[in-house]
Amino acid sequence: MKDKTKLIHGYHAFDEETGASSIPIYQCSTFKQASIKDSQPYTYSRFSNPTRTALEEAVAALENGKYATAFASGMSAISAVLLSFNQGDHIVMCKSIYGGTFQLVNEVMKRFGIEVTFVDETDLTAWEQAIQPNTRGLYLETPSNPLLSVTNIAGVVAIAKAHHLVTMIDNTFMTPQFQKPLALGIDVVIHSATKFINGHSDVVAGLVITNDEKWEQQIKLQQKVLGGILGIEDCWLTMRGLKTMALRMEQSARSAEKISQMLEKHPAVRSIHYPGLPSHPGYQVHQQQATSGGAVLSFELANQSAVYSFAEALKIPIAAVSLGGVESILSYPVTMSHACVPKAEREKQGVTDGLLRLSVGIEDTEDLLADLEQALTKIQ
Repeated sequence: MKDKTKLIHGYHAFDEETGASSIPIYQCSTFKQASIKDSQPYTYSRFSNPTRTALEEAVAALENGKYATAFASGMSAISAVLLSFNQGDHIVMCKSIYGGTFQLVNEVMKRFGIEVTFVDETDLTAWEQAIQPNTRGLYLETPSNPLLSVTNIAGVVAIAKAHHLVTMIDNTFMTPQFQKPLALGIDVVIHSATKFINGHSDVVAGLVITNDEKWEQQIKLQQKVLGGILGIEDCWLTMRGLKTMALRMEQSARSAEKISQMLEKHPAVRSIHYPGLPSHPGYQVHQQQATSGGAVLSFELANQSAVYSFAEALKIPIAAVSLGGVESILSYPVTMSHACVPKAEREKQGVTDGLLRLSVGIEDTEDLLADLEQALTKIQ
């Protein structure tokens, strides 16, 4: 079954009891038990709920995984994975990383005695050299946020296997449609389902997928005891969004590729970051592990003044935190996704005052190109 069909039919997408064309919203906190002597699948919605189970089965199917767990946010999912490590453990991470993950590592995990080393994600030698006797895992985000750096997934997996380490990846930008990390040997896949999986900017959600039973048990424990469960209505909305993900992603990625080609040639743009461009340093690696450049790109203008002039002139993309909606979203990492990262660290990562990130929506490509071009002419 191919992906577009799987999005509709590859899981329990219909209610078997009534034939309803979508899984019902089981809006309840508790369930009447047949007997106090015997257990049953559903007892309390923090532990499990049929609507949430349906979503988890759907996402596991899309990633070709055995197990999936739904959380109240992408950061809740990331936290559940990273806080599964123990005091004294060491993790190697890519340096170009989402600001929320950076903040979790530096402001929370340090207090629990979990050590982290950041490396140049594009350099396999750096990953190898950062491994210590107490290293337990390697954490990737590819393409990264917001610079779209590409990590060689198979290369990092090979290093991890040689050292008996777990591999974790944030696959939010590519979605299960464009990149399937489990097939490349990754142990744990994370998504902010707030983004493309839901796709309508009306849900905050996170997902963790794995084929490893021990990791599944640990992640389920984190979900239950920390209580970061995804609400039932949000589960239903995410399943609704899933059904059109393939169509949405194809349109957005087509537009993103054409926009990146235009920006690459424009004199007002200093640099463009999009892994679907042959000029991108990670292009060849990305082509081997993903089927598209995706729907997100970033580009650098001369300075903050240029950024402000450009953003104020835009008419179609909304200026907002987040990405992955049907509407195009322009974000300014310095004041949004990476505001929690100290300025010196931001600049070391390449997140400058001139950097903008564009999540391309499903609007007509020609309208987006025209709007971007007219806004670029407003830069003084």
